[in-house]
Amino acid sequence: MSAYQNDIKAVAALKEQYGSSWSAINPESVARMRAQNRFKTGLEIAQYTADIMRKDMAEYDADSSVYTQSLGCWHGFIGQQKLISIKKHLKTTNKRYLYLSGWMVAALRSDFGPLPDQSMHEKTAVSDLIEELYTFLRQADSRELDLLFTALDAAREAGDTAKAAEIQNQIDNYETHIVPIIADIDAGFGNPEATYLLAKRMIEAGACCIQIENQVSDEKQCGHQDGKVTVPHADFLAKIAAVRYAFLELGIDNGVIVARTDSLGAGLTKQIAVTNEPGDLGDLYNSFLDCEEVSPADLSNGDVILNREGKLLRPKRLPSNLFQFRAGTGEDRCVLDCITSLQNGADLLWIETEKPHVGQIKAMVDRIREVIPNAKLVYNNSPSFNWTLNFRQQVFDAMVAEGKDVSAYDRANLMSVDYDDSELAQVADEKIRTFQRDGSAHAGIFHHLITLPTYHTAALSTDNLAKGYFADQGMLAYVKGVQRQEIRQGIACVKHQNMAGSDIGDNHKEYFAGEAALKASGKDNTMNQFG
Repeated sequence: MSAYQNDIKAVAALKEQYGSSWSAINPESVARMRAQNRFKTGLEIAQYTADIMRKDMAEYDADSSVYTQSLGCWHGFIGQQKLISIKKHLKTTNKRYLYLSGWMVAALRSDFGPLPDQSMHEKTAVSDLIEELYTFLRQADSRELDLLFTALDAAREAGDTAKAAEIQNQIDNYETHIVPIIADIDAGFGNPEATYLLAKRMIEAGACCIQIENQVSDEKQCGHQDGKVTVPHADFLAKIAAVRYAFLELGIDNGVIVARTDSLGAGLTKQIAVTNEPGDLGDLYNSFLDCEEVSPADLSNGDVILNREGKLLRPKRLPSNLFQFRAGTGEDRCVLDCITSLQNGADLLWIETEKPHVGQIKAMVDRIREVIPNAKLVYNNSPSFNWTLNFRQQVFDAMVAEGKDVSAYDRANLMSVDYDDSELAQVADEKIRTFQRDGSAHAGIFHHLITLPTYHTAALSTDNLAKGYFADQGMLAYVKGVQRQEIRQGIACVKHQNMAGSDIGDNHKEYFAGEAALKASGKDNTMNQFG
């Protein structure tokens, strides 16, 4: 017997127990409301989605072709529509997640208005967005099930038992819109205690996976901008531990931690690491510093000195009071960061790169896997990369290496529209199309995400509408470019009243008041024009 039928039976027994005072209660209506409210708390969601991620990670370890994907969302509605689209077109949410981008929280969710990605926004905006995303995903469940309940009633009324049985089967085997969210906690928004407190809020809101980066919290920069400053490993590992403690305190024992390293593009550190003996982690961190050998006579007031194998070394300190690493050490530091993080509680890695290049990523992952064989990445397929230019240049360079004629192309101008139909551009586009598949097969990428896609799609679609609407197209710009496309493509939001919950409310009114219910879905509701 299905959970739906069990609920009907259980409520019927309860109704009988309470007698005539419950005469207005319909057990099947209660069963429907329970089905529409499967997840009662954020912790239930966190546990459910953590189980999904752990299963997906194990399946990827067995077969690297079954990688996972997500798109970044800055509003609950955006996340909801993404999952509705996935279910409509792909029939299942399997291996598809959501990503919560700190960049988009800063740019779009702060009370201060648009902010750069520097952890200046309210930290609780992050946990609030997680809660909002899951509220909208739960509403998507409620709406879709409501449509099935309405169809079930219609089939029963028509006496179509076969149709009723088919719909009942869909209800009994319903796949939820609830999927894992990989949630960005930036650099932890303060000391480890602050990281722990915010991680708790995020988990309580439903997060099963928290991504944290090794930058200095109060100097944090976007991963694709200059001026990034990293912290010694001990500092970062304390924050990883803080997140793990938050998961364990709340009972999500299999919560997932993504350790992100920005070391590839970060040439600065704020601190000299504490070291107790040669070769320890602090000493390894310091070994990458750009130093000059000095004698006691060379020392100036305020100098910081390292003693390495009997030599006095002075790290180069900038006017900002930051110390710089030696040029060319980024990949080595990334590899050390990743191994250390996995050895100290992290589950997945994130290496922030300056370009999308499978070979570059693979080279680092191969070195990590010499120590941690099942190391896996979450990779940022970032809109901060010029994908067209990068891949056209990669193809151009490969053609040169193969001795092919490239005289028809100007490498410095490969972004030109003049090349859009060229053979080089077609090869580059195919490499872009297969980038995720290739990266997962060869470079250990378990999860591919685009951080800011809906930021850009919102801007693009608004521009397309505005340039026609405010010019000579008027309403045709909206009708032809938006509404007609919604109708043709079966976009559920064309019935925006239904999407906002109007029909769910009507059914609830009928549960509560019976024939006396005042419903919005009558003959004068203009949503009827959409069939």
